[in-house]
Amino acid sequence: MTQKQNTTSPMTSLEKRSIAGLSGIFALRMLGLFMILPVFSLAAGQYSGATPILIGLAIGAYGLTQALLQIPFGMLSDHIGRKKVITLGLLLFAAGSVVAALADSIYMVIAGRLLQGSGAIAAAIMALTADLTRDEHRTKAMASIGISIGFSFSVALVAGAALENWIGLSGIFWATALLSLVGIAVLHLWVPTPARYVSHRDLKPVPQQFRNVFQNPDIMRMVFSIMILHMLLTTSFFALPIALFEQAGLAKSQHGLAYLPVLIAAFIAMVPFILIAEKHRKMKPVFLGSIVVLGLAQLGWSLFSDSLVGLLFCLWLFFTAFNILEASLPSLMSKLSPLENKGTAMGIYSSAQFIGAFIGGVLGGLMYSQFGLSGVFITGTLLTIVWVIVILPMQPPKHYSSRIIHLNDLSESNVSDITKQINTITGVVETIVVIEEQVAYVKFDPDHIDTLALDAFCQQS
Repeated sequence: MTQKQNTTSPMTSLEKRSIAGLSGIFALRMLGLFMILPVFSLAAGQYSGATPILIGLAIGAYGLTQALLQIPFGMLSDHIGRKKVITLGLLLFAAGSVVAALADSIYMVIAGRLLQGSGAIAAAIMALTADLTRDEHRTKAMASIGISIGFSFSVALVAGAALENWIGLSGIFWATALLSLVGIAVLHLWVPTPARYVSHRDLKPVPQQFRNVFQNPDIMRMVFSIMILHMLLTTSFFALPIALFEQAGLAKSQHGLAYLPVLIAAFIAMVPFILIAEKHRKMKPVFLGSIVVLGLAQLGWSLFSDSLVGLLFCLWLFFTAFNILEASLPSLMSKLSPLENKGTAMGIYSSAQFIGAFIGGVLGGLMYSQFGLSGVFITGTLLTIVWVIVILPMQPPKHYSSRIIHLNDLSESNVSDITKQINTITGVVETIVVIEEQVAYVKFDPDHIDTLALDAFCQQS
């Protein structure tokens, strides 16, 4: 008979402090990246050489260097230390912000955005979070960082629109430079330094496993999904500010006030759908429904681009669906990824997210220059149709949980026996034992796991 009990000890004050500090650093950095989204396409005409395509490139340029350097920076942090890599990344981000703040041409802004993106510290922050928290709290720690990203994005849309009216684009870039320096202060004055750096298999990409990930159709559907989602984000925010200002007649100074209630309503609307997806095991229907809603928002923007009410209603649809997908995709990736490929899969997933932002910015500028606002939104609608076609064959994911067991005296001679012992426990579906780390990564069915047997094994190990 399966029995369950809760043996997890609460978070320590040090763990709470670590999570709060690292979530704050992540939020400050993403706030700096996102603040130009709601205003740049409207205000970029001040730069010499500005064209729609180059403006779109400037919006998405950070995504290119983020995608290229995300995995290398994560690996570098294993060798020279997390805090050194995070500090370097934040300094690069600050330098890029200064270059963009001093720019008088669109090419200099693009160079600044590329330099901003080169501070690719997401993987290093995730690894440091894992170093500073116990394994049983890792999921909550990563969720806290995810929430901070969503919060910073919402604040950025409102604050960016308000700040541009007050201090201009150059002022926003100066503000982002300051935010990165605040992040460095938080890192060194607030976040503890771990006693040692650990290679976390569930976070670390392994180059030899890239082929396995690329050949897994379910994982690649998630990689494709995060790429398209962030393509839609940057294409939409190339065109939407223009539509609100030029066609709906909303003054630039009022954009932030318009975004705020829409964002609040979208966060409220997303909650029941997240609960339905996770608690009632309706992940695929909610996932597909959210993609369809994104498509309807894009179509609505193309049809009602001169109606303020129509644009804001479709913005509510867009943000509700976007928030659901942004929250659901990491969970789906975790459920679909085999244990031995999880770190590699998440590295590819993160890179695809930023590649999508880069392509979306360029695509938005290209479509606008050729076909106007409606061309941008129709392109977004077509992307969602392709997305639905890609996702339809996916099987509903099974709901598994995972656990990390620390082992003593693990060696080549007993690794096979230990793996067999764990796999005989009712509810365990997959086990990876790593001698170098002296741990076992266990994936299990939470509805059928014999918790007492698993806990007993942990205690005797």
